[in-house]
Amino acid sequence: MNETSQEKEIFDLEQTLNLFRSLCTTIELPKLIQSILYTSMAQMRVTGAGMLTMGTLESGSFRLGANAVNLEVSPIIKYMIPTKSPLVSVLSSLASPVTLAQLRDKIPVCKDLDTIESLKPTLVVPLIFRRRVNGILLLGERIENEDGSDLSYSDYEKKQIATLASLGAIAVNNASLVEISSTDMMTHLKYKYYFYNILSDRMESSLNSNGILSVVMFDIDFFKKVNDTYGHNCGDYILASVASIIKTSIRGKDLAARYGGEEFTLLLSGESGRNAYRVAERIRKTVENYCFEYQGQKIAITISGGIAEFSGEINSGLSPEELVDVADKALYVSKNKGRNRITFAYPALIAALNSEPPEED
Repeated sequence: MNETSQEKEIFDLEQTLNLFRSLCTTIELPKLIQSILYTSMAQMRVTGAGMLTMGTLESGSFRLGANAVNLEVSPIIKYMIPTKSPLVSVLSSLASPVTLAQLRDKIPVCKDLDTIESLKPTLVVPLIFRRRVNGILLLGERIENEDGSDLSYSDYEKKQIATLASLGAIAVNNASLVEISSTDMMTHLKYKYYFYNILSDRMESSLNSNGILSVVMFDIDFFKKVNDTYGHNCGDYILASVASIIKTSIRGKDLAARYGGEEFTLLLSGESGRNAYRVAERIRKTVENYCFEYQGQKIAITISGGIAEFSGEINSGLSPEELVDVADKALYVSKNKGRNRITFAYPALIAALNSEPPEED
């Protein structure tokens, strides 16, 4: 081995160690997958990449979803591979990066392989954890070498991407466990502790990048009365329905959580208080106009909200808990002013509230 090759291997090893540290500290599954995709693209010199993953550890299929970068994704194809597919079985047995041609040799006729082939990957890499495939990494078109040399993958490159896939498989498994343990089964929203973890990370990132974010607190108006009148099963239905409205009204990079009881929180990354108000107001109107019906009875439901904005210029000294508390104070202004409204926490408002706590339900 010449000196140049040794230097490259040392450099690649250092990059792998840095990647491992990064993957082990990332608990957001979408963010983790994006990190794996972009690292794979850089190391393997490809123009695009994608990853099929399971929604949960008990999921019956691998799905591409939004986990694709610069791949030709067709809007009419469902990129879904059943876990019991012959393709998954072959990938599990091979346990190494393979080309489409190699897969065709193993399974000449396979509908699921046709689905993979439509994305035109130059290499298919299984992510395997404890002898089980928990992800399928697809590498796109290779970037042509300046000297016009062969674009096929060298043994060293295959070993390198296999190492990355092994680390990725561990990280994806851990993130999936966090995903399950941090999700409220009734509303399918995150729990409060997960929300605070992510909020803390996003606040730090905002400070480092001179960015901005907003937190919204929602509360279902007169929820106790709903429980008392229609029963707790109806209350659960209302909670789940409102949660669904909230979740479908935000972007993938935002975060919705069940804060506790009938309270919900939103983290809107990169959004000012003014933009957050538009989002919160749209959600409020959707809930107000939604047809809630339980056992043949129509129930009118409204929500109230409060908004707090965060940036280095405005309130850099706030902790995540203090920021949420500001939004919570604005929420109770909405409730004290008649409910079914959104209030932005401007400084003078919060100063006034600190001298006299608002009245609760």
